Amino acid sequence: MPIKKITALIVFITFLYNCDSPKTEHPKPQILPMPAHLESTKGEFILDNSVGMSYDDTFKVSATFLKEFVENGSSIQLQQNNSISFIQDDTILNDEGYQLTISPKQIEIRAKTDHGAFYAVQSLRQLLPTDFENGTFYQEKISIPCVTIKDSPQFKHRGMHLDVGRHFFSVDFIKKYIDALAMLKMNTFHWHLTEDQGWRIEIKKYPKLQEIAAFRDQTLIGSYNADPQQFDGKRYGGFYTQEEIKDVVAYAQNRHVTIIPEIEMPGHAQAAISAYPELGCTGEQIKVAETWGVFDHIFCSKDETFEFLENVLDEVLELFPSKYFHIGGDEAPKTHWEKCPNCQQRIKEEGLKDEHELQNYFITRIEKYLNSKGRQIIGWDEILEGGLAPNATVMSWRGTQGAIEAAKQHHNVIMTPTSHCYFDYKQSDNEDEPLANSGGFLPLEKVYSFNPIPEELTEEESKYVLGGQGNIWTEYIPNEKQLEYMAFPRILAMSEVLWSPTDKKNYPDFVARVDNFHQRLDALDINYANHLYEVDGGAATDGYELKSILKNKTIRYTTDGTKPSGTSEVYSGVIPINKDLVIKAAIFNADKKQGATFTQPITYHKALGKTISVNVQPSKTYSGSGIEGLINGISGSDTRVNDKEWLGFDGEDLEITIDLGEEMEISSIETRFYEAPWMWIYAPKMIAYGIKQNSLDSEAEIPESSDTHAIVKINLNETTRYIYLRIPNSGLIPKGKQGAGNKPWTFIDEIIIN
Repeated sequence: MPIKKITALIVFITFLYNCDSPKTEHPKPQILPMPAHLESTKGEFILDNSVGMSYDDTFKVSATFLKEFVENGSSIQLQQNNSISFIQDDTILNDEGYQLTISPKQIEIRAKTDHGAFYAVQSLRQLLPTDFENGTFYQEKISIPCVTIKDSPQFKHRGMHLDVGRHFFSVDFIKKYIDALAMLKMNTFHWHLTEDQGWRIEIKKYPKLQEIAAFRDQTLIGSYNADPQQFDGKRYGGFYTQEEIKDVVAYAQNRHVTIIPEIEMPGHAQAAISAYPELGCTGEQIKVAETWGVFDHIFCSKDETFEFLENVLDEVLELFPSKYFHIGGDEAPKTHWEKCPNCQQRIKEEGLKDEHELQNYFITRIEKYLNSKGRQIIGWDEILEGGLAPNATVMSWRGTQGAIEAAKQHHNVIMTPTSHCYFDYKQSDNEDEPLANSGGFLPLEKVYSFNPIPEELTEEESKYVLGGQGNIWTEYIPNEKQLEYMAFPRILAMSEVLWSPTDKKNYPDFVARVDNFHQRLDALDINYANHLYEVDGGAATDGYELKSILKNKTIRYTTDGTKPSGTSEVYSGVIPINKDLVIKAAIFNADKKQGATFTQPITYHKALGKTISVNVQPSKTYSGSGIEGLINGISGSDTRVNDKEWLGFDGEDLEITIDLGEEMEISSIETRFYEAPWMWIYAPKMIAYGIKQNSLDSEAEIPESSDTHAIVKINLNETTRYIYLRIPNSGLIPKGKQGAGNKPWTFIDEIIIN
């Protein structure tokens, strides 16, 4: 046969072979949260109408979920064969662990329990096209990359919280929220059902809770700190019927999500007291709260109150089968207890020392009742005050100290500190960000950096840390789309923190997977904050540097305050600071801007880049960019303290030395302090200063703040190399204020030397 004909025949046979055996190039699997072990293998599994499943009743929930996901998401109908098999495997020690093996001929899911199998299904789900999520996959078959995944969670408690007291959300949305938790292998939904601003659960024995406590006459508009405050004048509220609760609980069970209800006590009870005034200490008729904050009307410690609460708990326990029950215990001012004859009599009868021990009595009594019903209590870390109830689990939110104290007492702990877990905080400096809680700033990277195990705990003590959760308080979240925006993508970071091994954590890799995951969120109609195309910046040794969390992006910038354009200078290295600057920067694709414009004013002054030392270090939670950040030319946020520039000191007197390196003429020293009593933050009353070592021979009074900032400017007109400052803590928080009797925080901003 001629060579040309042989060649043609080979080409034709190759063509036929390729037509019969299509091969798809699969990218590296992009699973969230990152599995403990993932290995890509050769080949692919073809999912089409010939594929079936085999399983027994052990895996009914997870197999049913997979069948419905495939059949509702596409035209593919699964048969009854063992192409996809669920196998019980007791060698997998973790109840939530699994092994997923995808080979060209079979998909095998091994797990000890249905919990583990369900999480294998969630990983398999992410290997399918996003069109399956909304039922728009129309092809007859799909190839799935061959992989082997061996996986189990790092922590037992992997949760998300939702406050429905401030703003109310529909049953359909609650189910959508639970769906998202299940997809991300989170196993707990903390449902915050009662608040000062609204009681959200039907209690048949007390109908006024539905008629009165579930509705408020109007709602605060805008910031709580506005003066004067504005209101919308519209009646607002709602509650979940017991039938709706049962429906949601069953829905969650079919996704292996446990719902932990929270009924607040003794504080955050104003709505309940508005319906039944006899539950309070004063007996006066009050309204459901219309603004945010902490209120003095809390449950009285008389027997009638406990009878009410036990009756409420009886009905709630019938609806929620969870082992744990959250009783709040936070932010309970003792103002009325101090004056209440019933409470003072209780203190006397029980031999209690003070109102803090009365709170311990209150919590312990409720705990005993719940223990008698086979349940365990969880409380916010305030339940440590006055002594910890015998079997309580502490949910540590005010930093990590509560968790450390509880774990050292061998109590279980769930970590949810404000610094890393409060998703009602702003997540970007973008000017278009929605109004949010002014207490802090929580970008995606900080959530991802969260380590639920405090370093102060020993290996043995750390075993009492059950896990953690993200919290969403809804004062400034009036609708579902905004709630999703605040939750996503930070919930993705929290899921990986709680599920994946610490040594697997890699932020750049995580960000790349988040970018990919956006397509799935789009298909699920989940609104999310996309800050991946934003520029960030910070002080460097010899100037200011810009960066992007996505690799290989072009950043263009200006230094005169004008908006960057496609012709602006391309960032290539540290920007020198030798005068006042207003840096504006953005990511560009060619000449097209992507994402928001980043803005950073910089004040040039004589201490910039010099040497600074302090007698005490700032709190780890509020350490900003370190002590050097006090003289880096960058001022802190005007609206929050949890940023990269404000430094927080927890009750200490502060002594600062600035070494200018050489003698200089100094005309003034200027700085400012944060003032937010509701956050236990008070500006100092005075500042001592001097230019000679060990000689603070002058004082300057710090004027009272007109908003949240107390500004002090000291005119000096001296020549010196050194500047010495002493900033005393403002003293114990007075009675009647939040945190009364404790030393407050001191927050200090940039120290400007002219």
